[in-house]
Amino acid sequence: MADSGTTAGKTGGVVRRLVIVESPTKARKISTYLGPNYVVESSRGHIRDLPRGAADVPAKYKGQAWARLGVNVDENFEPLYVVSPDKKSTVTELKALLKDVDELYLATDGDREGEAIAWHLLDTLKPKIPVKRMVFHEITESAIRAAAEDPRDLDEDLVDAQETRRILDRLYGYEVSPVLWKKVMPKLSAGRVQSVATRIIVERERERMAFRSASYWDIAATLDAGADATPRSFGARLVSVDGDRVASGRDFDSVGGLKKADGVVVLDENRAVALAGALQGASLSVSSVEEKPYTRKPYAPFMTSTLQQEAGRKLRFTSDRTMRVAQRLYENGYITYMRTDSTTLSESAITAARNQARDLYGANFVHPTPRQYTRKVKNAQEAHEAIRPAGESFRTPGEVASALQTDEFRLYELIWQRTVASQMADARGTTMSLRITGSARTGETCTFAASGRTITFPGFLSAYVETVDEQAGGTADDAESRLPNLVQGQALTATELRPDGHTTNPPARYTEASLVKTLEELGIGRPSTYASIIGTIQDRGYVHKKGSALVPSWIAFAVVGLLEAYFKRLVDYDFTASLEDDLDQIASGAENRTNWLTQFYFGQEGAEGQAATGLKKLVGINLEEIDARTVNSIRLFDDDQGRPVYVRVGRFGPYLERTVTPEGGGEPESQRANLPDDITPDELTLELAEKLFSTPQEGRTLGVDPLSGNEIVAKEGRFGPYVTEILPDPEDDGDDDASAPALTPPSAPTPLDDGATPLDAPTGGGGTATATKKATAKKTAKKAAKKAGPKPRTGSLFKSMEIASVTLDDALKLLSLPRIVGQDAEGQEITAQNGRYGPYLKRGTDSRSLTSEDQIFDITLEEALKIYSEPKRRGRAAAAPPLRELGKDPVSEAPMVIKDGRFGPYVTDGETNASLRKDDDVASITDERASELLADRRARGPAKKSAKKAAKKAPAKKAAAKKTAAKKAPAKKAAAKKTTAKKTAAKKTAAKKTPPKKSTD
Repeated sequence: MADSGTTAGKTGGVVRRLVIVESPTKARKISTYLGPNYVVESSRGHIRDLPRGAADVPAKYKGQAWARLGVNVDENFEPLYVVSPDKKSTVTELKALLKDVDELYLATDGDREGEAIAWHLLDTLKPKIPVKRMVFHEITESAIRAAAEDPRDLDEDLVDAQETRRILDRLYGYEVSPVLWKKVMPKLSAGRVQSVATRIIVERERERMAFRSASYWDIAATLDAGADATPRSFGARLVSVDGDRVASGRDFDSVGGLKKADGVVVLDENRAVALAGALQGASLSVSSVEEKPYTRKPYAPFMTSTLQQEAGRKLRFTSDRTMRVAQRLYENGYITYMRTDSTTLSESAITAARNQARDLYGANFVHPTPRQYTRKVKNAQEAHEAIRPAGESFRTPGEVASALQTDEFRLYELIWQRTVASQMADARGTTMSLRITGSARTGETCTFAASGRTITFPGFLSAYVETVDEQAGGTADDAESRLPNLVQGQALTATELRPDGHTTNPPARYTEASLVKTLEELGIGRPSTYASIIGTIQDRGYVHKKGSALVPSWIAFAVVGLLEAYFKRLVDYDFTASLEDDLDQIASGAENRTNWLTQFYFGQEGAEGQAATGLKKLVGINLEEIDARTVNSIRLFDDDQGRPVYVRVGRFGPYLERTVTPEGGGEPESQRANLPDDITPDELTLELAEKLFSTPQEGRTLGVDPLSGNEIVAKEGRFGPYVTEILPDPEDDGDDDASAPALTPPSAPTPLDDGATPLDAPTGGGGTATATKKATAKKTAKKAAKKAGPKPRTGSLFKSMEIASVTLDDALKLLSLPRIVGQDAEGQEITAQNGRYGPYLKRGTDSRSLTSEDQIFDITLEEALKIYSEPKRRGRAAAAPPLRELGKDPVSEAPMVIKDGRFGPYVTDGETNASLRKDDDVASITDERASELLADRRARGPAKKSAKKAAKKAPAKKAAAKKTAAKKAPAKKAAAKKTTAKKTAAKKTAAKKTPPKKSTD
């Protein structure tokens, strides 16, 4: 037993041991498995780290040149570690506990970072008693007791590897980030993995921007195999004409050209229509039948990266959310350690999975022999098992449902299903390929193709089916497409021949799941840090989400462009992956840490290019050479007159710019246009740019408000077009400081110049200058607030309005909103308003959607009361008529219709809804295409709405509580106090949301 110590302790009795883990949850769970002679306590994460800022640097080091880095680069890269202020009490408590025990067990996680945390504890506590390293990969009684009985020594090589990683990331971030502050924008950051991840996303957007669509046609046929066939009718597509293959999407390159013209025919609409007409009534027969057995092996058990990918696809979890939930499951003993690159299972886990599969699905669904999944992965994490349910026998999801929260249950169920399925039998079936040939009346020999798949034995698919990425598309492994049993020469009848047009699509944007997959394939970073990396690039404004897609900002374009031009090696994929190989060499003891860091920072003798220069000299050489205006200018295209059009990244956001010559002649001048935030880079075409240029930045004057006498203008803003009034300048209030700087931004934003220095940049001894700047800013802000006066009225344009055509009457109507409709029986006011999601009514806190924007001005009190008398519906108050009616879906046999939804048009058969894709047109979409979209949506499985609602409710309550607390705060406070309070609240919120993290690359 773990508590059966026989050696005499300090008091002559049984040996007492202090066990230190990272988290209180873990400590509470482990303490229940160990006996009374074990004291289990938590370090609550890292107890010390490199200094976060100048305030953390001890006084004796403040004058040192290397102090800002926290690493003494001149003395073997010796790191300066400081105990975090919030961990000083923890260190005191742990030191006190050491006085009453005989041995210290460091039981932090078994990976590199866990080893480093154990070393930091050892180096800080400086115990005078024996110290052992206790390692386990699941928190179950048997695993904890086994680990306590068989401790090991600290692995110094693993510590060295992790410390090197930490120092490397500090040098990279603290040397390169200030370059971005000076040349692009304050508060940006560069990182070993985050910068490469941002480059991957930007490169994909560049591909989309350069992409040119190609159009091609074929013929979709519905064929009748006769009354005896099952199914009787099936679909086929034209694949060749007179022996030449009919072009499909894969035959075109990214600029719309044909990759290889030989043996390929591109059909246009006219020829496809003519050919379809010529094939009407033609004799068709089966020219070939090819049938093959189909086998699909199970997926390997989860490791960190595949868990993040599948949770993203199937559960719609972000990588961060997945890891936070997995951390809770691990610490409470439900799953094994969740940071691993291994897909292997222990013998006991294999036995547990096989037994459970046999009990639930039957003996014939279990593979004849145990399956073991091994993989050769670049930069594999060390000595871990796959992520699986904990224990020597697995608890089913039903057995743990009552003990888990919604997110925890859903993720546990996913892990359990995948683990059990990994030991099940292969799925088996048959695939069939048909070729159908006939001659058109115009003489062409046409061949149609049809393919199908039938699953005869589902095997592991009974337990688990991997979800297809919605951006990349594809077919689910359990999807079936049945074809009738036909023989060569069998005659068929075409009941429908429909010319079908297609366009090629740009490469899909990355989702979190596909980005994680790409990073892993390239060998960049560690899966354990991917969640924090994805969070960082969003927090820094480099990337935002559009649905599930990751879209880069123009700031990301500027940053990546700068790094590619001046620090190419640092964002090179192979170089970044090679850093992981080098760190593995350090972990194995084959590479010296100091030598490696010296070469990286100071340069490598005999090397070429940036490798010979080293990071320190590279930054020094490039800093003065970088032209801020150039790196903040992204050239898009030339206009019709050959003038380059740029996106400039400025202090107040991105904007368009080109140089034009006035109509009457004269010196060329700059023409600028605001760039709305909702326009993604690939959507910014020349046509759209011209439209934006046509609206002056100062706005289009519509006229004068007859009541106020103020000028009314229509403008293009960051959040879309709007109308506003121009208020007269406020009268001077008698302030004698006429030279105070104005806070009003210039008419157009301008890029940062070389001399700009961000306020938050490390300043060394420049504390006085910083304080002066802050005081000036505070004084200016107070004066601005004093002079601010009334705010101008503004109103967003309706969807049916455009800046070029909006009238003064339209603008005055918009500025009059919200419109008071009347009062209900209790005297409560009802107003009609235009909001972010469209027109709506509001009565107190109760809002109801309206069906059209015109209703805002037309709806009567009687009509409004009728809407409020009805039960509240999600979305619009009344069901809108369908945009278009289609035929019946062959699966559900229900009529299909196209409807207009909150996120755009979608097709539905009353049971399944599927959004139309980018190239699907409401007016021309075919029944077959609509059925295809519905089939694809069914294959991805139903959305678990109840689980999502439950997951969303908890944060809502927290938010409500925060709002209530905010309202109770004193009404009158100084401006400076308010600012401080807001910052404190923001820090608290960030702390609450921060998951248990590993190091950020």
